[in-house]
Amino acid sequence: QVQLVESGGGLVQAGGSLRLSCAASGRTTSSYAIGWFRQSPGKEREFITAISRRGGNTFYADSVKGRFTISRDNAKNTVYLQMDSLKPEDTAVYHCAAAGATYYTVVVTTSEYDSWGQGTQVTVSS
Repeated sequence: QVQLVESGGGLVQAGGSLRLSCAASGRTTSSYAIGWFRQSPGKEREFITAISRRGGNTFYADSVKGRFTISRDNAKNTVYLQMDSLKPEDTAVYHCAAAGATYYTVVVTTSEYDSWGQGTQVTVSS
């Protein structure tokens, strides 16, 4: 099983940018499709983006489309989430997760993710 560790969260003003990283150990990230989720107090966990094992296919939720970009560097066992034009409503704990999949599949079903990181806090001030 793969272990995931997120980093890069912090406090940023509205309109600013952050880049989150999801580093894998135990097994290489190239063996997994990766997704990013977020959860804020009192709200359900939200699936926001995912990328296929080889990085050629991606999916974005409407709430982040055009502002967030997911990418991966399998040589570094790391998946990135570039977040631009941040809004106060983007404030949440961001988690990455791994799912077994074929090379080109983007996993959009939360229940298929079986390895999760501990999360990194993103706070966007107005």
